[in-house]
Amino acid sequence: MIVVVGGGGAGMMAAIVAKKRGHSVMLIEKLASLGAKLKATGGGKCNLTNTLDAQSFMERFGRNGRFMQEALKNFSNQDLIEFFKDIGVETHSPDGYRIFPTTHNSSTILKALEAEIERLEIVVRLNEYVEGIELKDQKIDTLVTNKGSIQTNKVIIATGGLGYPMLGTTGDGYSLASLLGHKVSALFPAMLPLHSKESWVANCRADTIAKATLKVDIKKHAKLKATGDLIFTKNGIRGPVVLDFARELTPLIEKYGEVPILMNLTKGMNEEDIRTHLHKVSLTQKQIVDIVASLLPRALVVELLHLVDIDPSLTFKQLSGVKRDQLIKVLAWTPLHIIGSDGFDRAMITRGGISLKEIDPYTMQSKKVNGLYFCGEVVDLDGPCGGYNLQWSFSSGFLAGKLLENREFASPQKR
Repeated sequence: MIVVVGGGGAGMMAAIVAKKRGHSVMLIEKLASLGAKLKATGGGKCNLTNTLDAQSFMERFGRNGRFMQEALKNFSNQDLIEFFKDIGVETHSPDGYRIFPTTHNSSTILKALEAEIERLEIVVRLNEYVEGIELKDQKIDTLVTNKGSIQTNKVIIATGGLGYPMLGTTGDGYSLASLLGHKVSALFPAMLPLHSKESWVANCRADTIAKATLKVDIKKHAKLKATGDLIFTKNGIRGPVVLDFARELTPLIEKYGEVPILMNLTKGMNEEDIRTHLHKVSLTQKQIVDIVASLLPRALVVELLHLVDIDPSLTFKQLSGVKRDQLIKVLAWTPLHIIGSDGFDRAMITRGGISLKEIDPYTMQSKKVNGLYFCGEVVDLDGPCGGYNLQWSFSSGFLAGKLLENREFASPQKR
């Protein structure tokens, strides 16, 4: 009996693959239904993957991205599309980049996976959670749950991270891995809104700022930046660019307490571009608030003028050269100080996890315990928005479900 712990995307994929390979499979989920977090993915639209080639895809995960090379070879974005097509789900890419089910409804994906699990007669046990894993000669022997013991020699941990605990992701996999000798790196909330020290952001909530660029204003971390749509909130910032950038900032918030960032809100215009633009518009507009409003929403313009102590009713000609320079500088790079987030309660993913050094990338099996496999968000890999994390979940679940043996655990005949 192969036991898969966790009924999310990675766990369901692992169970399906293991069953198709002829194994007897049991899927254990602590909630009353499968795929709770999968159903909420992408605001319910379920951005499954994207059209990037494997090399570009891995690069977006940063320094750990190369770990997924074998998983992507075994189950690429095209393989994912074909898999869902085979179980009755059509997909498309309306923007040529992100790939969705044509229904743009995550329930379509979940229902298809559940139907495949039922068709394969995989044993599903809901409302059950794992309390421990017992070993014999450093090999999996028994799984202990709140409902009893299960004899097994292979366990796949697919319990997810810590984000959205109400959807069942409460870090069980980290505890199980730690008890079995695995190292778990520091865990941080990622892909979530951020809080700022400045309160003026609350007055700018009506508009989306397209193609904003954010960068960290700390010399040691100056290379960290992201570009995308930004939205101001009552206590900070959100939007696609913030969701992507949060995975870089939450560790820095813990380290420094406050993280200064700079925001280019003028679609990449530099100081000289802005100076030329303002001068041109000043030929037809007189008040500085109207001139700058040709670049940014009026409510935001008023706040930025206040930042450099400029009266919005002044004309462009009334501004001194010093004030013009200050205004242009803040338009090119607006300062903001990030002081926190909503934490794991609002985090879509978790940064950190089970050390990749202790997992064989060719099999997803533990290098410490024979018969123990990991897949999905529980390991130390996280990517940006755009289908990256779901593709990784399905690819790693597929590879784990093959139940290949590690080279160091393989018999001489299999080497």
